[in-house]
Amino acid sequence: MTSAALRRDEDEAPVVATARAALYLRVSTGRQAESDLSIPDQRRQIEGYCLSRGWEVAAEFVEPGNTATDDRRPAFQAMIDAAMVKPPAFNVILVHSFSRFFRDQFQFEFYVRKLAKNGVKLVSITQDLGDDPMSVMMRQIMTLFDEYQSKENGKHTLRAMKENARQGFWNGARAPIGYRVVAAGERGAKIKKKLEIDPIQAETVRRIYRMALNGVDNKGPMGLKSIATWLNENNIRTRDGGRWGLGAVHQVLTRTTYVGQHRFNTRDHKTKTPKPESEHAVMEVPAIVSEAEFEAVQRSLKARSPKMMAPMAVGGPTLLTGICFCACCGGAMTLRTGTSSIGREYRYYTCSTKARQGATGCPGITVPMDRLNEAVVDHLEARLLDPARLEALMDQILERRDEWVNQRREHVADLERRATEAEAKLKRLYDAIENGVIDVNDSSLKDRIAELTATRDQAKGDAERALAHIVKIGPAITPDSLRAFATALRKKLRNDDGTFARDQVRAVAQRVEVVSRKEVRIRGLRSELLRTLTAASGVEAAVLGVRAFEPKWRARNDSNVRPSDS
Repeated sequence: MTSAALRRDEDEAPVVATARAALYLRVSTGRQAESDLSIPDQRRQIEGYCLSRGWEVAAEFVEPGNTATDDRRPAFQAMIDAAMVKPPAFNVILVHSFSRFFRDQFQFEFYVRKLAKNGVKLVSITQDLGDDPMSVMMRQIMTLFDEYQSKENGKHTLRAMKENARQGFWNGARAPIGYRVVAAGERGAKIKKKLEIDPIQAETVRRIYRMALNGVDNKGPMGLKSIATWLNENNIRTRDGGRWGLGAVHQVLTRTTYVGQHRFNTRDHKTKTPKPESEHAVMEVPAIVSEAEFEAVQRSLKARSPKMMAPMAVGGPTLLTGICFCACCGGAMTLRTGTSSIGREYRYYTCSTKARQGATGCPGITVPMDRLNEAVVDHLEARLLDPARLEALMDQILERRDEWVNQRREHVADLERRATEAEAKLKRLYDAIENGVIDVNDSSLKDRIAELTATRDQAKGDAERALAHIVKIGPAITPDSLRAFATALRKKLRNDDGTFARDQVRAVAQRVEVVSRKEVRIRGLRSELLRTLTAASGVEAAVLGVRAFEPKWRARNDSNVRPSDS
């Protein structure tokens, strides 16, 4: 071959394109991103790798604090989007190790194959493998071990966090409304933290519980929607200054944190599905409401739930719907209507089991509605609301009265102290401005003044409201006042038009069992009865939190059994 031919062949030889590489740098947590040298070190090593091979760095994607167990990573998704355009912005993705890309073997292989279809290759500078079957198998084994190691690390980390919670320390994240995070000491290089009550936000929590139990000005229990509406209309905002919704109110009313037991590890962090109670870690925190208040609210929510009782039974006009049951089979007594031979319409309660299955399901009982309603209300008026009986029930409240008042006064003092501190800080701030120590054009100055002013005003307002609740307690409960309670409640059991006050009846009688056409059993909780009686007199519901009141007030079979036709 001549030299001219050789030169012609050299000129026609294909030119190998320089690889265009994208750098993907990742650490697992935000704390690592702030204090660790891992990302700069990854960048230095990967750039040196590119330089040694003559590759061009086309892009860089940094993930400062995201786990590689899933693909919910902003920088990762941006890199994949850039790699999937046609033509791609780069043809190689460089990582320090495969674990930086993914710690889930299935997802790893899915994305590697997806990238390969668009001509983009994944390369690890510390685990440099080829494309032959042996190299592919080795890569899969490595990623499988990465996934196993990640799960093991997660298991040990969770175990340590659960133990940290059991010891009463906060694991991080934002504190529930009503609490704030404070330093509780040091253990080595770590600062341990705990939750303490935030006096301002805690008063909002207590107000929500009061409304759920007694409503505003003791006008009757309120549901989630009514509470949220009242809070928003009265400009009582969430901690972030937002408006209240049903979910936020429900969370406050159902979170055990407020009775001193914060639960950690209740849901799977990926799927958000609830975990078994055996996996929860209970952290002791200061209580904002009493356990009795909390339990009373749970019973109220359960009674109002459509899963437990139809909305019509909760809000309908029929006196005993939802609380009347057949003593024979335990089935609900439902309202039926009929017409007599002379065209007169009548209503009656009948056993739902018998109505569905006939006499074989339950012998069943049918009672005229008017007669049963009258019998129940008459018995409540004549027997349950007897002053002597009420005096025995109220004895334990008197013992708790002074204790509750002292607790509330301490709470008021805490709020007043918070308002005074905010006022003092504002004064020092204004003095610094007058003396020229602080630049009035400082952008953060206005926000700081607004924050301190809001803290002072809200603390003052909450202190005034808390003090008003103490004043509402009024004089000590006496036999005379008990007679007044009984008289007031008797009046509330009947409306002006002669009909029955459904909500008042349900407040003192939670279950009516029809034994026969001549015998009815009425059951109720002492705590609910006492809460109703004291609410009628303006006594704060919080004082009713006494566990001893939990037994039924139907103490003997003969004392609350009422013939329905007598």
